[in-house]
Parts: sequence; structure tokens; C-alpha cells
Amino acid sequence: MIQLGELVMILDLHRQGLSVSAIARRVGIDRKTVRKYIERGLEPPTYGPRKARARRLEPFEAYLRQRVAAYPGLTASRLLREIRAHGYTGGYTAVTDFLREVRPSPTPGFEVRFETPPGDQAQVDFAQFQVVFTDEPGTARIVWLFSLVLGYSRLIWARFVAPQDRQTVLRCHMAAFSALGGVPRQILYDRMKTAVIGEDDQAHIISNRALIDCAGHYGFHPKACRPYRAKTKGKVERPFRYICEDFFLARLFCNLDDLNAQLAHWLGTVANPRVHATTQRVVSEAFAEEKLVLRPLPLVPLVPLVPFRAVLKLERRVSHEGMVSVGGNLYSVPDATRKRVVEVHSLADEIRIYEADRLIAVHPVLEGRHQRRLAPGHRKMPMLTATEIGTGAVPIGRAGDVVARRSLDFYEAVARRLAGEGGRP
Repeated sequence: MIQLGELVMILDLHRQGLSVSAIARRVGIDRKTVRKYIERGLEPPTYGPRKARARRLEPFEAYLRQRVAAYPGLTASRLLREIRAHGYTGGYTAVTDFLREVRPSPTPGFEVRFETPPGDQAQVDFAQFQVVFTDEPGTARIVWLFSLVLGYSRLIWARFVAPQDRQTVLRCHMAAFSALGGVPRQILYDRMKTAVIGEDDQAHIISNRALIDCAGHYGFHPKACRPYRAKTKGKVERPFRYICEDFFLARLFCNLDDLNAQLAHWLGTVANPRVHATTQRVVSEAFAEEKLVLRPLPLVPLVPLVPFRAVLKLERRVSHEGMVSVGGNLYSVPDATRKRVVEVHSLADEIRIYEADRLIAVHPVLEGRHQRRLAPGHRKMPMLTATEIGTGAVPIGRAGDVVARRSLDFYEAVARRLAGEGGRP
């Protein structure tokens, strides 16, 4: 067998008048071969079919076909063990390649859209976003979007939050129910820890205790979706992409408050007044119908609305600035506070600080982290009396701390004295 380049050289030398023997010596092949290719001319060489190489898997293919036809769910690793017990010495990839050809492919079924009656169900989930606020240029922040979507009308209530903790989840529920003016009968969650702790021995869902208390207060039933079944929460997960592309991208936000203000405006003017692509109904009009059958908010005879009070009790030490740290934020205590350790009750919507079972401060919960709140009236310096002014004793900082006031001449005399004695006191 010669290459095409050698064939061209043979024909070219022949045209130049060289003999067959001379060409054979020049090319380095037999004279009969030279003569054969001169007679054939410039035609592509033809080759016969290559003999198929015997495969190690071939004796076992009939067995594999039979096993897969009877039991399509058998794994390749198990079948490999079976044929190796019968003498197969080949590799695992050859088995998987063969099974891919002979195994019957499952026919995917059609998806059934799951619709719920008005007021029956809402779906709740979180999505992570990264944002750079104009108030903090160059610093990327992680924020979480809490979203609640009503199953019938597809109305979206959403809010961006900094931490994804239990108190934030409860606070978002309270705000959502207040904005909706009612409560759905059931709320579907994924396996987030703030909603679902795990499962018991009988595979029953164990919900977070605070969420159970919240559900009992508002009268809804919390339900967890099956693991690895994202399509069961499609009503709340699909809008995340819609919110990202139609609202979040290519916008500037000063801070978290500005982000939520722009989101609320977009929800009220764009998202909820639109015609939903699946239901073909105007979302806000469908919600007007659904709102009539939502469960009413909790009521008692003397109080119009009863807020949910899930309390997380903490002990916190008062700093030298008169602040206590809760959830990464600082809250003030009054100047008159004596104890260095106080009890903090962290509610869904406010922070309460107690000194010896006495309420001394109430603060709204700060969103985000590394923020400070100094309540009005917590830093009141006492008026100086004539006696205090005459003696030079001025209280500073916290009550009980007193320092004497002296002129600069006194400190200058002390410095000269120390300099004269070589720095000895």
C-alpha cells in the first residue's frame, strides 16, 4: 500500500521518461508495484473492508439484552458484576455504552398543572441576590428576596432582607398578611431551616416551632414540599427570574430601604396589574376575587389587630457606650441602666430590653447588619449645679462616673516636675 504522494511521484517520474527499474529504485518499492500503479494511473486506491475485531463483550450481549428487557431498572454496575461472574474481563465503559443502545428510553409524561381554589394556598421561598448600593460603592452585599405568591391569583408580595433568620421570616409573614388583608389556608415551603427542621422516624415533616406558633396565631397550615421537587413550588420560583430580569437588573439602589421602595412600586405598577401568562387573567383583578375568601386576620374584642408575639429571650452585655448587640445591630439602653447584663426579648417586629424584669427600652428591628439605633431620651446629661461648677466636679458618661476639673497650668507644672526628676513619679 502506497500513499497518494508516492503515487503522484511515480506518475511524474514516468512522464519524465524514467524506466520502471529507475522509478522503483528512486521510490524504494518493488518494480511490479510501480508497473501496477503506472497502468492504473491517478485513481484513488481501493481497500477492502477491515475485518471486525472481536469484542470482549460480544459473548455476553445476548445475556445483557435479556436482563435489560426483563428488568429495565438494573444498573450497569450490577450487570457488570453478573457478567464478570460468567467470565467477562472487559471494562465498565463498554458495558455502559452497550446498555445505552439497548436499554429502552423512558417516555416522559406530560406535566399536569396544579391549580388551587381561591384563598386555598400560597407559596413562600427565598432567593439570593448580590447588589452594590450607591451609599457603599465598591462593596458587594448579599440580600435575600422573601417572596409570597398566592396560588390562585398569582399575586406577588415580596421584600428584600439582609439576614435569612427566623425573626426575619416571621416579620415578613406578618407584613405580607397585613398587606394582603387576610391569610391563605395553606402555605407551601421548601426545606429551608427557618421553616422545616427535618423528618421524624415515620418521614413526617417537623416544622420550626416558631413557624408552628405563627401558623396557629394566623390560622394557616404550613406544608413542606417534597425534597428535590422544585416544580411543586413553581408558582413562587418562576417569578424570581421575572423579578430579576424585569426589575432588579440595570437599576441603582441607594440602600436596602430604597431597594424595597422601588420593589414595592414595581409590584404595584407592573407585576401585579399585568395579565399573567399562565392564567390569562389580570393578577390584581383575580386577587380582588381571591381576597374575599382569605381567612381574616386575628381579632379580639378590644384590640383591632393582634400582632404575633414569638419571643426569643437572650442575655446581652451592655457595652461601655450603653449599647447591646442583637442580630449584628446595636440598640441603646438608658443612661440610668445599672446592670451590665440585661435580658433581651427579640420579637418578630421589635426588640425589648429588660433590666431585672423591668422594661427599660423598646426598639423596632433594624434591617441588615452593623447598624445602630439610639432611642430618643436615652442620652440625657444632667444639668450642673452651682456647687458642682464651683468644685470642678463634672459627671461624665454614665451616672456615677466623676472626674475633677483642673486648669492647664496644673498639668504643665506636673510635666515640669517629672522632667526635672528624670521621669520618676
